Amino acid sequence: MINVPGGVLRTDPEAQGASVPPSVRCGPGMGDGLKDGAVRLREETEAALSPPVSPQKGRRDVLSSLLSGALAGALAKTTVAPLDRTKIIFQVSSKRFSPKEAFRLIYHTYQTEGFLSLWRGNSATMVRVVPYAAIQFSAHEEYKRVLGRYYGLRGGALPPWPRLLAGALAGITAASLTYPLDLVRARMAVTPKEMYSNIFHVFARIYREEGLRTLYHGFAPTVLGVIPYAGLSFFTYETLKGLHREYGGGRQPSPGERMLFGACAGLLGQSASYPLDVVRRRLQTAGVTGHPRASIARTLRTIARDEGAVRGLYKGLSMNWVKGPVAVGVSFTTFDLLQILLRRLQGAAARDA
Repeated sequence: MINVPGGVLRTDPEAQGASVPPSVRCGPGMGDGLKDGAVRLREETEAALSPPVSPQKGRRDVLSSLLSGALAGALAKTTVAPLDRTKIIFQVSSKRFSPKEAFRLIYHTYQTEGFLSLWRGNSATMVRVVPYAAIQFSAHEEYKRVLGRYYGLRGGALPPWPRLLAGALAGITAASLTYPLDLVRARMAVTPKEMYSNIFHVFARIYREEGLRTLYHGFAPTVLGVIPYAGLSFFTYETLKGLHREYGGGRQPSPGERMLFGACAGLLGQSASYPLDVVRRRLQTAGVTGHPRASIARTLRTIARDEGAVRGLYKGLSMNWVKGPVAVGVSFTTFDLLQILLRRLQGAAARDA
């Protein structure tokens, strides 16, 4: 029961008419009003009693997400950098892809340019991936909080569509803010050392020879591709973790299980967005590979006509089925484990204070 001015408002079954004589029961309209008032009062009381999130805690959560995301992205991309570079070389050329040809290219690069050349362009990748992953993971956490408040959830899992939306918005936010770095990384991956000596040289030559607008060439297919990629990746990973909690008795997933969930998420996300990834690379490297600059639709038609719809638009996808799940699995697992570690450290520091 709840004390209210002028008496006691009872919210137990007896107050709702379960065992009250008919002669003294309230009418239907009055009873509904009392019940609605009791529900509203209970909700307002819960909201008032729940501790507000302090600005300091909010800033700590954002910084924690940024740091965890940056380290997760750096580790994941460094792990698969040789495969990623090989995939880009095939994507921007008209050569037919096969696992045998990919291995031959990796071995030839190793023989002629040395082992570390397999990571050529990885410095540009780190310059892009560290802020990209930091922004993406942090934005995802913030979008989840915003959508959770909108749907009236108190830390619970989002419904399916908002879960998909949170991932897509996080990907769009990160891609929009870091796109020029992605273009520079693609240029360095497909050109010899003599053409671009470092990241700053790429920016300088693009500005001098092609203009600043070139830094966002291929941005449209990137955004169109990141919506299904990021949306499905985060959606799948969060859904699998939720199913694990539901059927595993609330037990937290182990690192190996998180890797498996991330691998499934990466497989679905990259398969759905792969043709747009091929178009994006063609547009990004048009200035150095001889491909004409064109619209998304025209580039798609050209690739399908000259190289075949499946062979051209899905060139290198089999390598992505190896690289992608590994990268996404490492990324999501590292982020989760770092978040858990940082929360424990913050809790220990708060208890000591």
